[in-house]
Amino acid sequence: MVPSRDRPDPSAPEFYTRIARAYDALARRGPFVATLRRALADALDPATNATVVEFGCGTGANRPYVEDRLGADGTYVGVDFAPGVLHVARERGRERERERDEGDRDGGSGTGAAGHFVRGDATRPPLRPDAVDACCGAFVVGMLPEPAAAVREWADLVGPGGRIALLDLARTTRSGWRALNPAFDLFVRAGSPPGTAKSLELSPATVQDERVAAAHRALREACADVEYRTLLGGFARVSAGTVE
Repeated sequence: MVPSRDRPDPSAPEFYTRIARAYDALARRGPFVATLRRALADALDPATNATVVEFGCGTGANRPYVEDRLGADGTYVGVDFAPGVLHVARERGRERERERDEGDRDGGSGTGAAGHFVRGDATRPPLRPDAVDACCGAFVVGMLPEPAAAVREWADLVGPGGRIALLDLARTTRSGWRALNPAFDLFVRAGSPPGTAKSLELSPATVQDERVAAAHRALREACADVEYRTLLGGFARVSAGTVE
């Protein structure tokens, strides 16, 4: 989950490409993931005709939850730096579109929202500012060496009136749940590219905590009407707001 302190490890895209299938299974069917992804989409609350960009989209597990809130004129764009996860994301996207088309033929109703996946860097969005209405990131800011700067870049991208939402995991501060923090530390270490722990001055979980806190603080500074909530005993944090 946490590449090196100075910059994303050169092996990170290859690492996530290698584990793309396993990651996809966890991202879609892991415990509580549906609850978390729905919470992110609810917090983002895009307009039905919005163009929504998800940074660090992985295999596109958030796409259905976002698209369910978009109408026929809405667009979802997923951005990720790992070609392997984007390959899986496009496969899942084609499956979703086939199911939607079959439902339309059978008299069902779908959102009809368009969807695209693009390889790119979350810190240097490969998009025109005038083309994006909202953006979100799930479990991504903990991977970025300068998460606050990235969130400010996203705020500039959507502009005043645009929406931003973040979903992240970090160690809990709740008294009844802190005993599980060591297990969370192992989870973060296991999900990081090889060599990550040796490249950091602090533990991967500590670095992730700091990066998550910095990103959510930057969102609060950039946005009005900020909503913040925690889930899963305080291990999951969701922030969203409208850029001022």
